[in-house]
Amino acid sequence: MNLPSEPPAFSGQSMCDKAARSPLRAFLHTETASAVVLLAAAVAALAWANSAPAQYESFWSAHVAVQVGPYRASMSLHELVNSGLMTVFFFVVGLEARREFDMGELRERKRLTLPLAAGVTGMLLPIAIYLAFNAGQESAHGWGAAISTDTAFALGMLATFGTRMPAGLRVFILTIAVVDDLLALVVIATAYSSGVRAAPLLTAIGVFGVVLLARALRVRQGRLYLLLAVVAWAALARSGVDPVIIGLAMGLLTYAGPASRGDLERASGLFRLFREQPTPEAARVVREGLASVLSPNERMQRLYHPWASYVVVPLFSLANAGIVIDSGLPSRAATSPITLGIFLGYVVGKPLGILGASAAATGLSQGRLRPPAGWGAVASGGALAGVGFTVSLLIAARAFSGAELDEAKAGVLGAVVVSFAVSWLMNVAVNTLPHRMRLRARVGRAEAIVDLAVPVDPARDHVRGPQSAAVTVVEYGDYECRYCGLAEPVIRDLLNSPDDVRYVWRHLPLADIHPHARLAAEAAEAAGRQGSYWQMHDLLLTHQGSLTLTDLSAHAAAIGLDVDRFRADVEARVDAGRVAEDVESADLSGVAGTPTFFINGRRHHGAYDIATLTAAVRAARERAAVAQDRRRGGLRNAQ
Repeated sequence: MNLPSEPPAFSGQSMCDKAARSPLRAFLHTETASAVVLLAAAVAALAWANSAPAQYESFWSAHVAVQVGPYRASMSLHELVNSGLMTVFFFVVGLEARREFDMGELRERKRLTLPLAAGVTGMLLPIAIYLAFNAGQESAHGWGAAISTDTAFALGMLATFGTRMPAGLRVFILTIAVVDDLLALVVIATAYSSGVRAAPLLTAIGVFGVVLLARALRVRQGRLYLLLAVVAWAALARSGVDPVIIGLAMGLLTYAGPASRGDLERASGLFRLFREQPTPEAARVVREGLASVLSPNERMQRLYHPWASYVVVPLFSLANAGIVIDSGLPSRAATSPITLGIFLGYVVGKPLGILGASAAATGLSQGRLRPPAGWGAVASGGALAGVGFTVSLLIAARAFSGAELDEAKAGVLGAVVVSFAVSWLMNVAVNTLPHRMRLRARVGRAEAIVDLAVPVDPARDHVRGPQSAAVTVVEYGDYECRYCGLAEPVIRDLLNSPDDVRYVWRHLPLADIHPHARLAAEAAEAAGRQGSYWQMHDLLLTHQGSLTLTDLSAHAAAIGLDVDRFRADVEARVDAGRVAEDVESADLSGVAGTPTFFINGRRHHGAYDIATLTAAVRAARERAAVAQDRRRGGLRNAQ
């Protein structure tokens, strides 16, 4: 299939014009890269504030005004960034929270309990530490500056320091960060919004009610929702409540879901109609049809997430991270209850809160609730959760001014540096453990989500490799899909590697774009009736342009089959039911394109070059080894 934008090798799929990377991995990738930009912006802010402090202050204090008819709005550049552009950031946070709830690890609702408990405890303990230093003082009202993890910094550093940590840790930290941001916005709206005016607030609530009504009526006009969100934002700004909360609310309402195979087939049909009649009206219908295939959540993330990561958050850093470091600041900060409360709240309170809540939840549930990684990984991730920046500075700017604000910023920036260092040291400590202990410290004992709806059955499935292998790779493929052809030598290399792996092919012929795919799948099964399934399988993938019945008969002759019997079976479609069973299992597993891989039951999101697949197989093997140790331990205890 010729796609509008050619994907890179070993990442494309037929039936889908998006790369094989999942939304979560795309989110993590963007956050990782944006952490570098964010750090650069923070350094630039410090350099600017110390080289030209008056210019830095006057620039961000400058006012901008917008007038529409009799209505006029005016705010400083600093306010525009903090209350305006940051609405986009919290919209993206809401989108990711909803995506995880609909499609990610949290689709199993019981998995929400532990990160929710860890996130809440990881906020309460820093608050307690901050108040212990500031009790009875006016600075006590700044407790909100010590509560929230910075998603971009935490995930960026996890990708740098924790490259060998399990993917579950990234999801765990991301979920905690999202919980932090959700609760932090509630804190901003309730504790750091003053002089609330009832009429504009009621207007904002009414507008949001219209949003809920439009969503209930399945209105899909993005411009309408944007207009309503802008009106609600303006009303909240006039009410005295921080308007960034509307971004989070709109994000949480934006549902996520995978593109179904039926939707994709309808989109292919629309494209064929456009080729037959390329009119402007047909082009409009095709655009709308293609857009409707992807969930609103994914469309919005693709549109706004890069802007939030590479423009909004760095601008926020540039506007808020500038501290004039004079000769007296280090000594003031060392004894300031504000600095010490924020610093120790993040460096000590965050990791202890997360680790303690996770341990308590595991113990109280008798092991039914466990973090998705080992305790060493959780400790390292908990230390990284002590990186508070974006929301912390946002609250600090509302709670403090003047010298107190500089002291708060010093605590936040100091916690960033020390939390990075502590996490790195923990990573080093885990890596020095003996192999088995290191696996347990990284991987943990939590049961993994199984995405493969129909388990592998050696009596039915076609299996290549040792039956007792610790790792099973399942591929849903199409013999006419050129991406499946590209993946075939990679699978061969994987099977020839020393990794303990077996391979299963399941049919997913995409008949609407590959006219010979179903015939080829049934031909492979017909060859299997004569004990030559894999020989035919290899020929079909190496001769993807030769899949007519005549070609298939020639292939059968080449591998020594009884051609008359083979041809009779193919023409009678005796294996159509077998292929249909594979297609049904693909639908149950949410597979819409080919190739799609599952490794030990978990869907593989990402490229399928040999390095990427090998890394995924080895991670699965580590999880399998820890699970086997757990089973052996259970057997010994039973005896």
